[in-house]
Amino acid sequence: MPLEGRSILFVGGKGGVGKSTTAAALALHLAESGEQILLVSTDPAHSLGDLFDTSVGDQKREIIPGLHALEIDPEQEIQRYLARVKSTMRHYVQPAMYSEIERQIELTRHSPGAEEAALMDRVTSLMEEGPTSHDRIIFDTAPTGHTLRLLALPEIMAAWTTGLLRSRERSASLGKAVDRLRRREEASGDELAWFDDVKEPATDERTQKIQEVLLERQQRFSRARRLMLDPKMTAFILVLIPEKLPILESEKMFKVLKRHKVPVAGVVVNRILPKNQTLGEFLESRRSQEAEYLERVEKAFAKLPRVQIPLLSHDVEGIDALREVAQHLEIDR
Repeated sequence: MPLEGRSILFVGGKGGVGKSTTAAALALHLAESGEQILLVSTDPAHSLGDLFDTSVGDQKREIIPGLHALEIDPEQEIQRYLARVKSTMRHYVQPAMYSEIERQIELTRHSPGAEEAALMDRVTSLMEEGPTSHDRIIFDTAPTGHTLRLLALPEIMAAWTTGLLRSRERSASLGKAVDRLRRREEASGDELAWFDDVKEPATDERTQKIQEVLLERQQRFSRARRLMLDPKMTAFILVLIPEKLPILESEKMFKVLKRHKVPVAGVVVNRILPKNQTLGEFLESRRSQEAEYLERVEKAFAKLPRVQIPLLSHDVEGIDALREVAQHLEIDR
C-alpha cells in the first residue's frame, strides 16, 4: 500500500468489513517503524479500545511509544460545539434575548447535520494541529454514508457561510442607504437627497464582528477542504470484503470520492479464505464464489493498488494480532 509520505489518511468502507482493524494495524506498523502517529476514530461504534485491549476515550492516550489514539464522542462534540455558538452569540445580541437564543440553539442539537458539523469541527482542528505533534493522523471513519457526508461538509459549510456573508453585506448596505435617506431628508427636506455621492458611514461594530466570525468559519472550512483534496497530504484507503454488497458500496464510494476529487491510495480486501488448504465442500463453494468477487474487485479498482488480508483463525485483539494483520498491508511509507 503506497502511502507516499502523506500525513493524513482516512480509512473507510461499509460497516463490518474491518475498517478499524485495518486502521489500527496500519497505525501500529507506522509507529513501530519510528513515526509519531495519532489514530482517531470518528465512528460512533468505537472499537479501538477493544482492538488494542485497553481503554481509549475522547482525549489522546498513548497506546505504545509513538502511537496515540482517541475516540471522538459525537455527543460531547455537539455539546462543545453548541457551547461555543452560545458564547459567540452572547456578544452580538441584547441580554433580554439570551434565553430565547439559547433555546433556539438547543433545538438544533438533533437537527440534520448537527452531529456532522460538530464532528467536522473537531476533525478540522486535529488536521490543522497534526503536523506540529505527529508525523501522520489516521482517521478510522464511520460507515460509508456517514463518511461521505463528512467529507462533503467542508464544501457545503464554506458555501453556506459565503451565502451568510453576502446576505449580511446586502443587509448592511441596505441599512446604510435607508439611514442616509432618513438623515438627509431630516436635514434638507429633499426627498431625492439620498442620491448624492457621499461617503458611507462605517459599518457598526456588531455587524463587523459578526462578519469576522463568519469569515473565520469560512476560511476554516476552506482550509479543511484544501487539506482533504491535497494529493500530497491526504489519501483515502478503501476497505472491503469479497462479498457483493460491500463491493457495490465501495464502487459507489470510489465514484463519489473521485467526483469530490478526494485522493484514494488503494484498496484493502479483507478476510480472504486461505489458499493451499483443503476445505470442506461448504467452504470450497464459498471460495469459488469469492474468486468471482475478487475478479470483480480487480476490474473495478484496476487503477488502484490492492492488498489482500487473509481470514485469520482467531479474533484480532491485542498488539500481536494487529502486527499479524499489518504484515499483509505491504506498506510503502
